[in-house]
Amino acid sequence: MNEVNGNRLSVACGGLHAYDIVWEKDFHAVSGELAGLGLEGRKACVVTDSNVAALHLDSFLHAASPVFKSVTVFSFPAGEESKNLDTVRALYTRLIEESFERGDCLIALGGGVAGDLTGYAAATYLRGIRFIQVPTSLLAMVDSSIGGKTGVDFEQYKNMVGAFYQPSLVYMNLSVLLTLSERDYRSGMAEIIKHGLIRNAGYYSWLMTRRQEILDRDYEALLVMIRESCAIKRDIVERDPKEAGERALLNFGHTLGHAVEKLKFPSLLHGECVSIGMAAASLISARRGYLSHEEYEKIVRTLQSFGLPVLASGITAQEIVEAAGHDKKMDAGRWKFILLKQIGDAVIDRTVTREEAADAALEILKS
Repeated sequence: MNEVNGNRLSVACGGLHAYDIVWEKDFHAVSGELAGLGLEGRKACVVTDSNVAALHLDSFLHAASPVFKSVTVFSFPAGEESKNLDTVRALYTRLIEESFERGDCLIALGGGVAGDLTGYAAATYLRGIRFIQVPTSLLAMVDSSIGGKTGVDFEQYKNMVGAFYQPSLVYMNLSVLLTLSERDYRSGMAEIIKHGLIRNAGYYSWLMTRRQEILDRDYEALLVMIRESCAIKRDIVERDPKEAGERALLNFGHTLGHAVEKLKFPSLLHGECVSIGMAAASLISARRGYLSHEEYEKIVRTLQSFGLPVLASGITAQEIVEAAGHDKKMDAGRWKFILLKQIGDAVIDRTVTREEAADAALEILKS
C-alpha cells in the first residue's frame, strides 16, 4: 500500500503543487486551512443541498465563518435532479447580485452533486473563481472531490457539460460519515474496491481483512482506507489531469455501469451501478483469459460482502448496450473499456465488441 503519512496529501498539476487533501475528525481545523489560502477578509458562498444543510451546515459555518468578511449560503433541493444548468444559473445570479469577485470563493459542502456543480460554476464564473471541496459522502471523499472534474447533467445525459478545474483545498471531516445511511455508505465502497482492483492488489486484500471494521465505520480503519484511495486517485490524476490516457482507468465498471444508471435512475445509486458494471467488466476480463474464473467469482463475492449489488433487473441487455453507446467516453465510436489484466492491473481496451458487452449484460440481468 502507498505510504500516506499524517493528515495531509498534496496534489500537483503540471508538476506544481495545486492543493492539499486534509483529513480531520471534525470541522475545527477548517478555519486555519482557509486562512492559509489567503481568504481572510474575503467573501464565501457555501453551496449545499437541503439534506446536507440540515445535518452539517451549522457546524461548518461555526468553524469557517470567522475567516470571512461575509458568508452566504446557496442551498438547492437534494438529488441528482438538481445537477443541471438551471441550478448553476441560479447560483450565478446569487454571485452577481452579491458582487462576488475572483478573489472570493465558493465552498461545496456535500456529496458529488454539490461538488460537481459548484466546481463547474467556479470554473466559469468570472472565468474562474476559487473553490473548496468539503465532501460529506464517502463516494465524494474518495472520488469526485479529487482531480478537478466538474460538470452538470444536460437533459438525460450525465455529466455532459463540464470543465477540468482544480479546487484550492479538499477538507474531509470523517465524522460526517457516521450520519450517512447504510445504503449511501455502502454505495461509496464501490469506488474504493475499484481502486484496489485497478491499481493495488494488496489494498484490495486489505479491504477484505478489515471488512467488519470498515462496515462498522471504525475511525482508524476509515482513515487508512480513505487516505489510500485518495493516494491511488491522486497518483493517476497527477500523471493525466485531463484524461488523455491513464486516467481512463478510473472508469473501470463505468461503461456498462453508467448505462444501467441511466436506465434505472433513480432506483439505483451511482455506486451500486458501478458495482454492477465492475461485475460485468470482470466477467469480460475472465472470458478473455485475463482473470481466472475463481478470481472473477471472488470479485463478485467481495462486492456482495460489502452490500453492493452485482445484478440488475427490469431492463434488457440491448437497452444497456444502446445506452452505453451514447456514453461521453466513447472514442471515435469505440468504447474505451477498462478490463483487468489481473487484480491490481487494469488496462484500456478499445476492442470490446457489442456482442461481448451484450453477453456480459445478460449475466448481470440473471436473477
